[in-house]
Amino acid sequence: MKRWSRRLRHFAVGVLDMPQDVVLEVPRITMIGQLQMYIENHRGVLQFSEKELRLLLTNGQLIVYGEQLVIRAILSEEVLLEGRITGVKFVQQ
Repeated sequence: MKRWSRRLRHFAVGVLDMPQDVVLEVPRITMIGQLQMYIENHRGVLQFSEKELRLLLTNGQLIVYGEQLVIRAILSEEVLLEGRITGVKFVQQ
């Protein structure tokens, strides 16, 4: 059943010209240099400190490393992170 659902989603992206991040439930990440990161389509904050942010995704986790990290805004599926971002890692489940 999951396989059929995945095929239908890929079909919607290709034929209906729908955005991949919406249909496939993957995160959309926008960075402005090393200073700011805007992350959409997350499922919740797992851990936060001034050196690390862990977000739950549909298919894993997103880990952002940095220094003096601050969450400037947080909504149900969006996070605005500021500080000196030094790395980003995607961990798939």
